[in-house]
Amino acid sequence: MRTKILILLAITAFFYTCKKDTFNTKPQISFNSVNATVLNQGDIITFQLDFTDKEGDIQDTLWVEKVSRTCAKEPGVQFVQSNIVPNFTPTSNLKGKLEISYQYNGNASGITKMTGCANKNDTSYFRFWLKDKAQNRSDTITSPDIVLVF
Repeated sequence: MRTKILILLAITAFFYTCKKDTFNTKPQISFNSVNATVLNQGDIITFQLDFTDKEGDIQDTLWVEKVSRTCAKEPGVQFVQSNIVPNFTPTSNLKGKLEISYQYNGNASGITKMTGCANKNDTSYFRFWLKDKAQNRSDTITSPDIVLVF
């Protein structure tokens, strides 16, 4: 009986000590939310992404790509933005949120403008990836489809 208990304790200790660390050298990002999936002209869309990084040096680049599913003249990537991570003092095991906002066919101060197809509704999705100062790149994540109403 004592042997069975020791074996059970050894197995439990093994799994406890092998618990995977949630912070990696390669930045990790995940899609948290978007405030709207249908935009009329002048509306503002805000994406919220979660991130972690072991060294905390994510201040290099967040890439954002708008990919249209419906624009016939220019299919594929319609919009690319980079270098939108603020500069701050890095801390180990950094965890946080990034918020990225765009205005659809508007001119709000301090918010980047994005456009859709000419003369018709546009269905697009956005891709995001993060690069840190050591040139480690996260996986690419994708938003749900966003409808831009003409």
